[in-house]
Amino acid sequence: MQEPVIVKVGGAELQEGDAIDSLVNALVALIATRPVIVVHGGGSDIAMLQQRLGLEPCFVEGLRVTDEESLWVAEMVLSGSVNKRLTARLVSRGIRAIGLSGVDVGLLQGDCLQHPTHDLGRVGEITQVNERVLVDLLSLDLTPIVSPITLGCDGRPLNVNADHAALAIAVAMGSAATMRGAELVFLTDVCGVLCEGDLVETLQPHEANRLIEEGVVSGGMIPKVRSALGAIQRGVSSIRITNLDGLASGSGTRVLA
Repeated sequence: MQEPVIVKVGGAELQEGDAIDSLVNALVALIATRPVIVVHGGGSDIAMLQQRLGLEPCFVEGLRVTDEESLWVAEMVLSGSVNKRLTARLVSRGIRAIGLSGVDVGLLQGDCLQHPTHDLGRVGEITQVNERVLVDLLSLDLTPIVSPITLGCDGRPLNVNADHAALAIAVAMGSAATMRGAELVFLTDVCGVLCEGDLVETLQPHEANRLIEEGVVSGGMIPKVRSALGAIQRGVSSIRITNLDGLASGSGTRVLA
């Protein structure tokens, strides 16, 4: 089997209208050339539902603090509405897409993430990926659309950052016996990592850490860059941070060892 590309999609690209139309067009073109696994977030949808329910979103270093009510919202949005929205659009374009969460078949398993200064609640970190499930789906010409809600060791769901879920899947797929490697693409609403408005085409670990410390890399870009660095350390052969145009053209910020 050809090595797959794992595409992590953020909430901005999943909004109804031109955004999701452009995303679906790009994914359909990519799926025609190689196997694809999509891992999606949905932060904007979660925030909208939290607001409607009178819940106040709280973030620590780009991670959503998840109490019991916020976990309930995240499950409904990520494994429900957002997952099926994207799956339905791809199926309507002739793609054999199948939506699932990390809980299904124990695809993603993890523990609560410990932060040195904050209680993140039901935020998880992935400890195990059942990559055989994904290999089997790809072998059936199916395109997995994965929500990052993960099965906790206590048998209850955990909210995992979609960047981290995509990283764990890329590492697992890269080490699968039937695969030669995997490319990991973090799709965002900017063309890559920007420094004073200019695209950083290549980024090495020491440069990435400096840009985070200086605040050049901030907010939701921090988990993407840190996940890319973690992917390099764990043997993922190719990592790219880009937008829809960059996905089509092959441009963006490539993170190098």
